[in-house]
This record gives sequence, structure tokens and C-alpha cells, in this order.
Amino acid sequence: MATERIILGIDPGTTIMGFGVIEIVNNKMKFIQLNELMLKKYDDPYTKLKLIFDRTIDLIDTYHPDEIAIEAPFFGKNVQSMLKLGRAQGVAMAAGLSRQVPITEYLPKKIKMAITGNGNASKEQVAKMLQQMLKIKELPKNLDSTDGLAAAVCHFYNSSKPELGKSYTGWDAFIKQNEKRVKK
Repeated sequence: MATERIILGIDPGTTIMGFGVIEIVNNKMKFIQLNELMLKKYDDPYTKLKLIFDRTIDLIDTYHPDEIAIEAPFFGKNVQSMLKLGRAQGVAMAAGLSRQVPITEYLPKKIKMAITGNGNASKEQVAKMLQQMLKIKELPKNLDSTDGLAAAVCHFYNSSKPELGKSYTGWDAFIKQNEKRVKK
């Protein structure tokens, strides 16, 4: 019996929102879609947020993802940029939550590490690796969509690991928190 799931990856932004969709069948990734929502032409920040919400709802209603992976805002020095990115991310998350789709947030370094093995990789390196991995014919001009796709792929890699989200200080801590898994 084939096990299937669809993961929507989102790179939130107020200038460009990138997204990618992958399908997982029998633990193998298949590329579905990669695109971006261009928001540069809109001056009103609230119009941008509404468009992000509407586009996320449209993606959910079109692809019916089982999970959403979203890139966390980058913690830079510009507080206003952080605030704008946080709002964009929050609106995309609210859209997912309104459709009861589970959401996982990933730091940019974690996404880059999952795709390239280097947490400091460039957008171009991530895009090229995804192109090879998923046999994408042509990369887009803007790489925000590949960042969204990278979030989805990162989620696939991380969700197949046991005990997602837990951390342990050593074997003793692991055993203590997983007594049912220890054979005696």
C-alpha cells in the first residue's frame, strides 16, 4: 500500500513570497510545483498581507497539503524588516491554521543544511542542489520559490527522523524519555 503525503513549503516575504510543493510516495520525493507571488507593485502593506493570505489559501485548496513547512524570519539588524517578515509569516501560518494544516517552522540555516550540508550555503547553491535532486528543468529568475521548495524538502528530511522536535543531552536522557522504545 502506497503511503502518500503532500508538503507545501513557503518562504514568506512582503516583496516576494516563494513556495514549492512536493509529493511523497513510499518515502520518495516528487516535484510538483514551484512559484512565487510578486508583491513589489503593491504599496499598501495590508494589501500585501491579504494577498499572502489569499494565495496561501489558494495553494492549500489546490494541492491539499498534509503539512506546511515555513521558513522562519531571518534575525537581521533591521527591526522594521523583521516586523514585516514576521507579519508575512504569521498571515501565511494563519491561512494554514484556518484549514487545519499542521505547520512546522525552520530556521534558514537548518533548511540550507538539510539541502546542501552547509548552513551557510548561498541561495544559488540551494537552488542548484534542488534542481539536481528533483530534476527541475529550469530554475526561476528569483530564487524565493526555490527557498520555499527547500523548506518543503527540509521538512521531508526532518519528519522522517524519529522523535521530531526533541533534543537530548545524552544517552541517559534519551533512554529516560523513551523507555517504551528500549528493549530489555
